[in-house]
Amino acid sequence: MKTVSFTEFRNNASGFVTAAERGESVVVIRHGREVAVLGPAGAIDTPSWKTPALRLTVKGAGLSTAILEARDREIVS
Repeated sequence: MKTVSFTEFRNNASGFVTAAERGESVVVIRHGREVAVLGPAGAIDTPSWKTPALRLTVKGAGLSTAILEARDREIVS
């Protein structure tokens, strides 16, 4: 993993993107702090909030059917 300053990254961005395509990672430093990591796209895991949730299915009559049946029972009573 290579570490570069923000200025160096800005001046040579296309070279660092090419390196990322080859599978290399680059850490960008600005004012002495890590501000970004550039790496191959396949190396990044999908965040859990982007993973589709499981579909829930309810057995029996649907909600609208149950409501209509309850209303019919109220009218008859």
